[in-house]
Amino acid sequence: MERIHYSIAPCSLGWVLAAATERGLCAIELGDDPSTLETGLQERFPHAALVRDPDLGGWMKQIAAFLEAPQRGLSLPLDMQGTAFQRRVWAALCEIPAGETISYTALAARIGAASAVRAVAAACAANRLAVAVPCHRVVRKDGELGGYRWGLERKRRLLERERRAIR
Repeated sequence: MERIHYSIAPCSLGWVLAAATERGLCAIELGDDPSTLETGLQERFPHAALVRDPDLGGWMKQIAAFLEAPQRGLSLPLDMQGTAFQRRVWAALCEIPAGETISYTALAARIGAASAVRAVAAACAANRLAVAVPCHRVVRKDGELGGYRWGLERKRRLLERERRAIR
């Protein structure tokens, strides 16, 4: 049985849950309520032994600092659990500089799958590593924000924070 250590803490975007396998972070999730975040983790990993770890081996401080200044990057190992296609999309997302955005259409073209715009959007929606895999940098073709697993207001705040930091 896989063991997943996790922690939940308040942050400027509400609450953050971070979870890690022995390979690295498998989730960074944002929300309004710690119990909802914890329930979601249990539902996503029903066969894992979940172990609450208040500071996640010291990683929570780094994650909290990263949420405040995502342009600095996060130098913690990631355990990106997804299909090969999802991991291609997520890798391309990680190449988008802080403060910049890209459309779903352009992202699909960038990974060589121009006709797979919906699949790219689905891969963004399946991302469990908020900000570390910056799906908040993807917008609709018309430049509007579109969807975000953790809420449009959080997406707007993250993008504004990044733009201010690079000025």
